[in-house]
Parts: sequence; C-alpha cells; structure tokens
Amino acid sequence: MIANAKTKLARHRLGRSLLHLWCIARGGKILWHAQGVWRELFHTMLLLWCGCSFLIGMPAMDGRAFASEFMNGDFSEPYRPGYHFTPAKNWMNDPNGLVYYEGEYHLFYQYNPFGNTWGHMSWGHAVSPDMVHWKYLPVALAEQNGVMIFSGSAVVDWHNTSGFGKGGEPPLVAIYTGCRADGDGMQFQCIAFSNDRGRTWTKYDGNPVIYRGSRDFRDPKVQWYAPAKRWVMTVSLSAEHKVCFYGSADLKHWKLLSEFGPANGTTGVWECPDLFQLPVEGTNKTRWVLVVNMNPGSIAGGSGGQYFVGQFDGTRFLPDPDSILQPIPACAPAGEILADFEGKNYGDWKTTGNAFGPGPAQGRLENQNPVTGYMGRGLVDSYYHGDDSTGTLTSPPFLMDRPYLNFLIGGGSGKETRMDLLVDGKAVRSASGNDTEQLAWKSWDLHQFHDKKAVLQIVDNATGGWGHINVDQITLADEAAHPAEEAALWFDYGPDYYAAVSWSDIPKSDGRRLWLGWMSNWEYGQEVPTSPWRSAMSIPRQVALLQTDDGIRLIQRPVEELKSLRSKYFEFKGGDAQHANDWVQKNRIQGDHFELMIELPPENSGLEGVKVFKSDNEETVIGVDWKNKTVFADRTQSGNVGFNPQFPGIYSAPIIGAGRKVKLHIFADSCSVEVFVNDGERVLTLLAFPSAKSRGLEFFSSDGRGNIGGAKMWNMKSIRNHQME
Repeated sequence: MIANAKTKLARHRLGRSLLHLWCIARGGKILWHAQGVWRELFHTMLLLWCGCSFLIGMPAMDGRAFASEFMNGDFSEPYRPGYHFTPAKNWMNDPNGLVYYEGEYHLFYQYNPFGNTWGHMSWGHAVSPDMVHWKYLPVALAEQNGVMIFSGSAVVDWHNTSGFGKGGEPPLVAIYTGCRADGDGMQFQCIAFSNDRGRTWTKYDGNPVIYRGSRDFRDPKVQWYAPAKRWVMTVSLSAEHKVCFYGSADLKHWKLLSEFGPANGTTGVWECPDLFQLPVEGTNKTRWVLVVNMNPGSIAGGSGGQYFVGQFDGTRFLPDPDSILQPIPACAPAGEILADFEGKNYGDWKTTGNAFGPGPAQGRLENQNPVTGYMGRGLVDSYYHGDDSTGTLTSPPFLMDRPYLNFLIGGGSGKETRMDLLVDGKAVRSASGNDTEQLAWKSWDLHQFHDKKAVLQIVDNATGGWGHINVDQITLADEAAHPAEEAALWFDYGPDYYAAVSWSDIPKSDGRRLWLGWMSNWEYGQEVPTSPWRSAMSIPRQVALLQTDDGIRLIQRPVEELKSLRSKYFEFKGGDAQHANDWVQKNRIQGDHFELMIELPPENSGLEGVKVFKSDNEETVIGVDWKNKTVFADRTQSGNVGFNPQFPGIYSAPIIGAGRKVKLHIFADSCSVEVFVNDGERVLTLLAFPSAKSRGLEFFSSDGRGNIGGAKMWNMKSIRNHQME
C-alpha cells in the first residue's frame, strides 16, 4: 500500500515534494532531499507562473521560453544535428547580435517561443566559449506591445558613448529592427542594453532611434569606425535593393550618410547586410566587404547571399570595378517541344475553374501589365479574369525520355501559383515565377525518372496581388536551360546558407573575421521534417580575401575550434574508387556526424566524388564534373525529399583555375552537408533528410578510371548536451 502511494505521489511535482519531506522525517539525506523539495517546488511555481502569464499575454514571454527550453527532451530526435547549434524546440531563423565579450561568443537568433514556424519574432540567446559548445540562455528580447523583434546586431560600447554603462563597465548594446506586427507593418530601428554580460536586457525608452516610415527598412549591423570616432550602421532598404549607411556618436541619434545600390543581384529583396574590413592574403592590401543577403533569386534558388569588395571611407562604400558583374545571357538548348501554346485552344490539356480562359493568351490580358519573355504569339496566362480567378491546366501524360525539362515561367512567386511535375499522382518538382511579368527559363533534372510517364499541372489557387502564373515553351532536352542571370559574387553556391553575419568585438589578438548563417531556405524552411525544433545554424567559419585572376574574392574556412570535436581517425593513402571503397569496408566506416577531406587529381575525367548518407536507395552525392569544371552536390535521392517540391535539386559551383587538383573538405551532420572546395574558394551548404539506415559512405568514378589522391576522415563528437544557465 505504501509503495503504491509513493508511486502515485511520484507522478506529480507536489507529490514528489511530499516524498522528499517524508524521507527527511525518516532520517534520509537531509541536504539531498532538501534540494529536491526546492527543485520540485521551483518548477511547480514556474509552470504556474508561465500558465498565468499565458492568460495575461505577451509580457511573460521570457519566462515561458525559459521553461520550455529548460524542460526539453533528450535531443535524440530524428535529424537532430550532432555538432550544429539548434534551439531545443520551436522555430529559429537568422543569427542576430553576434558579439564577443569577456570570453563568451554570444549568439542571438530570430526565435518563435510559441511554435516551430515563423511568428512572434524575438531574440533567442546562447553563449559559448569556443563557438562549438553552446549554453542556452533565456529569451533576450521578446515581442512586446505588438512589436516583433527582427534581426540586428550587438556591440560592446567600450567608451560608454551611450551612457548606458554602470560602475565603469561597458554595456552591451543591441541594435535591432522593430516591426509593428499587429498594426501598419512599419519597420524601425531600436536599441536595448545590458549591464550583466547579456543576461538581462532593457529596451531604450527613446525607441525608435531611426524611423523612416517604411515597411522594408531592416536588419541593422553596427560597428565602431575609429578614424571618424563614430558608430556606423549598415541597414537595408530591402524592396529598393539598397543599403543605407548611418552615423552616430552615441547609438541614440543617427544621421544618414549615404546609400549603395541597386547592383548585381536584385531579383529578391536585400536583407541582413554586413560590412567589414579584411587584409588580402599574401599582399599588403586591405579591402572592405559589403555583404547583402537576398531572397529569392539566389544562385541555388530562393534564399542566398552576395557580396561586394571595395573601399569604405566612413561615409560611403565604393565597389571595385571587378566587383560589379555583367549579366549572363539566357541559354535554351533545342529539344522536343511538348507545348508551345501557339494554338487557339489548349488541345489535349484540360482546364478547371476560370483562370486560364478558353485558350492561350496572345500577349497581355485586359488590365495586365506588359508580359515579356515568351516565345511566338501565345502563352499560358492565368490572369484571364484578373488575379481573383483560380483554376488548373493539366497536360496529357508524356514519357520522360530525355534528362531535362525546360520551360519559361513568370507571374507570382507563391506556392499557390506554380507548375507541378506529377509522377504517379505525386508532385516531385515544382516551380513558380518571381513576381514579375517577364518569363524566364527554368529547368528540371529528370535523370531519376528516366522512361517514366508524368503529367504537368499548372495551378492558380491564389487570389489578390500576383495571383496568376505565366508558362510557355515546355521542352524535353538533353541539356538544361539557363535563364538570363544577374551575375553576382555569391558567397555560397548551395541552397541553405542565408542571413550570414559576423561577430563583432573579436579581440585584436585573435584577428579573425568569424561568421555563420541560417542553414535553411525560405522556399521550404517552415516545412522541413524536424520536430520539436526547426532550423540549425551552419558551422562557424572564418572569412578572408584572396587575390584571383578575376579580382579580389571572399573565401571561407571552417574555424579551428571544430577540431576539438574530432574523434576516431581514418586515412586512405590513395588509389582508384574501388580501392577507396575497399578501405571503407575494411574499416567499417559509416556514420552521420563526420568530417571528410578528399583530394582529386586534375588528370581525372567524367564525374568523380563521394556519396554520403548512403543506403540501397538513398544518397547525397558530392563530386567534381571535370568536363564542365564544376563541383556539384546532388540531393535528389537524399531521403525525405517529398515535403516540398522545391527541395530536391542539384547545385554546382565553378572551379577557380584550370589544371588544379580539387580538394573537398566536407562536414556532414545528420541533416546537413557543408562542402568547402580548395580551402574555401567555393562553398556549398545543403540540407538532407536521410532515413536512419542511410549512414554509408561510397566513392565513385563515372568512367572507372578516376583516382582518389587521398582521403582523411574523423568521426565527430556530439554537442547535444546543451546546458541551461
């Protein structure tokens, strides 16, 4: 009876408190049980407080977030990274406020304390002694009074120019964008300060410190510009594809200094800018780097980032001439035309709804802006009754007997306006426009569906602005089409590295410029199959400048601190792919948390590389295409690719220089792969969601003659035992 009573009591926190008191009364370990009483009562009161706060409203967000993080699970969920930072639960996106102070790297981040999709944006917070092992802290800046906390930066105000310091100690000052989420959507710049090493924060009573009356004015990055003895803010006018520079003596009062842009990539909005000075390796030159993240329209589709190299005089940024690139013309290989929409009706294509009209449009429709980029006289245009009309247009079945499907597409960029490739009734590829009436070439890789039948369905389920889609010239071809591109200097050629931003106040004795990015993409980031959290940060990287034949270019390298996670080591001295795979089998090499270095000699040909996260029917492929002089990553068969049709894809980056060996430095971790090419001259970052059985490693060579110059591999220790301070 007593045992049963104890069991029932132990199920509840108040019951466990009574059990601890009972043990004390019977002469148990007094200190241990007293601590137990305190622990159980503390958590009970915390939960009660959080529940009451939930009923009252937003002001108690910090406490609820603290409770949810502190009382999370064991970090053993599927796809949970072993050595990348993730929130314990809920949604995370951009890194914010990266600053180093008193031996700690601070990582703030866009965070939703209430769910695992975007919303209620606040600043989550963690600290680390080495950028590798992280400790969670409570939410630093919470959504409050209808104002969300968007991205921004943080600095150490060493000279107390703001007056926020106390006791002779400099304050930490956060500079962030406030957004009126429940009102007019205006965005404005605000500040907050901390006098206790970032543990608690006070929002400035005089906020906002900059107000322009704009809904697209965000993401301030602030630094101290010593020559002018003032603070400089770099902040985006996102819809105008511009970056503004402001100056201030005290972080409270700001004056507009200059603007930069538009330039290079302007397909998407400009966000999360950064500005820093770096030496050019091997020379006595220095340059300033202006970073601009862009969404959509990046080199790999959706979110990504570009940079400019030039001079900054404390007032304005002047790019080097070779930092401004000329657009790349479109390329559309000939092939078998499935549909050119030149007839008076749709022929064998079937329509539903009223969006597509009785037949192809002949140019723009009534009240529509001019439509350009289509071929011939006709095209699909779902603006037949304006943006409010909806419907579908479905092709007859066709055989996918060529490796690529090329087509022209324009119109709305949302998921409700799209063209889907349906195989066995399931959407396996999807494409949308870019909120423009100019059609552009897109291409789908069909290799994995060779000789299967498919159906195309053009969908318009949208109403309101850009609620239509334009399509033309659907062609099966032997090579991929490429749209005319706004050439840019991309800092990552994969689809999953966005909002990259650097740490401020790194000690001069260190001297590195360090940054990381959000490892996801807005095209599918809110649908990735992880729970109870969503999103991870990339590994931290050191950035540098290198003189190349094309000009001064940015390179990235993994930080040295990651070496502390290396455990079991394997080395392959060299040989062909078969010998390399024999080495893999002999050493029983497999896993989902590892670091791998490979050297591939320049005399090789065809396709050559390595397959990671491999099983009988899954693989993520990283390799070199010697014919096209590119490094590529292919996740089309990487595991769970069906949660969003935009997710599967093949991504490539050009190799710098001819006749050189290619070194691939790969970090794989449960759901991600980061590839550093030739000491960081190119980088590809991508997510993958393999099943638990897919832990294999396999080298390959398409012509059977390729040689592996050598390989080194380390298993990587996990950091999953995050702690709460």
